[in-house]
Amino acid sequence: MFQALIPILAAAAAEHDESKVEALATRFGVEWPYFVSQVVSFGVFAFLLYRFAFKPVLATIGERQKSIADGLRYAEEMKAKLADAEKKHAAELRKGALEAQKIIDEARVTAKQVIERESQQATEKAQQIVAKAEEAIELDRRKVMAEARSEIARLVAVTAARVLDKELSADDRRRYADSAAREMSEV
Repeated sequence: MFQALIPILAAAAAEHDESKVEALATRFGVEWPYFVSQVVSFGVFAFLLYRFAFKPVLATIGERQKSIADGLRYAEEMKAKLADAEKKHAAELRKGALEAQKIIDEARVTAKQVIERESQQATEKAQQIVAKAEEAIELDRRKVMAEARSEIARLVAVTAARVLDKELSADDRRRYADSAAREMSEV
């Protein structure tokens, strides 16, 4: 690098008048043997510095830049994955909410059906109880009517016997009882 500078300086010096260059060099206190040895020393020092100091530092900087770039790329990938995971999570939450709503709706429908079925069964049982009660009432009414007929027939027969002041035969009693029973059943 600096070695290429020496021929340029020499060419520049040859171009100018040698006496002017030497006058200028002596004015600034340049002594050529020392100057050349310092240039060579500086060139060797610069080469060694570049080779053993700057090159490893530049390599380390390059590795760090690569590591930083990889880290940034990884961070971007993780950011994208996180966004994707959040989208999936949100979708799963929506799906879960829809399923929960569906289950709730099904439970409501089922509950309504159970309530309707139980209500219908209760109505049927109530109707059966009412029907049995009506049957029992009808049986009791018939029994009471039958007892009332027989009692009325007996009373009619006794009354007729007293009114007529005679003893009625079994056939007469039966006829009066049947006649009274027919009149009672018509009422």
